[in-house]
Amino acid sequence: MDYKKAGVDIEAGYRSVELMKEHVKRTMREEVLGGLGGFSGAFSLAKIKEMKDPVLLSGTDGCGTKVKLAMILDKHDTIGIDAVAMCVNDIACAGGEPLFFLDYIACGKNYPEKIAAIVGGVAEGCVQSGAALIGGETAEHPGLMAEDEYDLAGFAVGVCDRSEMITGEDLKTGDVLLGIASSGVHSNGFSLVRKVFSMDRETLETYREELGTTLGEALLAPTKIYVKALASVKAAGVRVKGCSHITGGGFYENVPRMLPEGVRAVIRKDSYPVPAIFGMLQKEGDIAEQMMYNTFNMGIGMVVAVDEKDVSKARAAIEAAGETSWVIGHIEAGEKGVTLC
Repeated sequence: MDYKKAGVDIEAGYRSVELMKEHVKRTMREEVLGGLGGFSGAFSLAKIKEMKDPVLLSGTDGCGTKVKLAMILDKHDTIGIDAVAMCVNDIACAGGEPLFFLDYIACGKNYPEKIAAIVGGVAEGCVQSGAALIGGETAEHPGLMAEDEYDLAGFAVGVCDRSEMITGEDLKTGDVLLGIASSGVHSNGFSLVRKVFSMDRETLETYREELGTTLGEALLAPTKIYVKALASVKAAGVRVKGCSHITGGGFYENVPRMLPEGVRAVIRKDSYPVPAIFGMLQKEGDIAEQMMYNTFNMGIGMVVAVDEKDVSKARAAIEAAGETSWVIGHIEAGEKGVTLC
């Protein structure tokens, strides 16, 4: 008896590391010390010392049951973008710059090419966000997971000067809410998605006219990363007063998280075009509208609050970063919460 016969292939692990090295190289920042394969990832804080009052920000998350679709379609090169996006968007939402990311892949069996494809997606997410991929772990769990199954999670660390943190504490009546477009469902609500649509390859590979693509491609579209858009707004001299990453819980749970007591967010549902995938989900799943907005992002991945005088400048900066935004609402006095009308 040996470890391989027990279900853990050490040689496959070595092969995975070799295949992923080229992906990891794409993400390197000058602060990274050492290479892939050490017991820990090292990152110099020399630049951070230049800040007046540096604050470290962290975020950890996974892709939820969206990984099930990747497994069904045998497409693993974008799910890593989702894992990075879910972490770095939260850091950017607080005003931070993501510095580095580490991933964790648990699998029933280590297939090196599949693991390398997953890490390739993680690396792409890191490139999009400017974070370095400085380490990770691939763990085989024979007997706990089926051989063709895996799960993916990770965490990121970022930094900002305390004076530039986005806290929402001085939001006031009249401030304007901008919504930045999502790419679709992103990485939340897939337990419901998988109840609405049949999770078989034939269904997922069927072209849907209203989507302009197959159902599977629409659902697997990777989560948007908003780091560069928010950095562009900051570079334009616009102060973001509040920011909300629309993830699990949709508008109803996430928008209030950026609000102080005494103010309320009012969002107009007709202020932007809702992507077709959400209409399809609602119709085929017979889902109440309130539940849709309490589960999905409904086409808005990030809500940004700015002073009324900064709206044009902020939207121009978001567009310059390659993203689309709309004026979707405003802040008014009232009980902390959100009104969708």
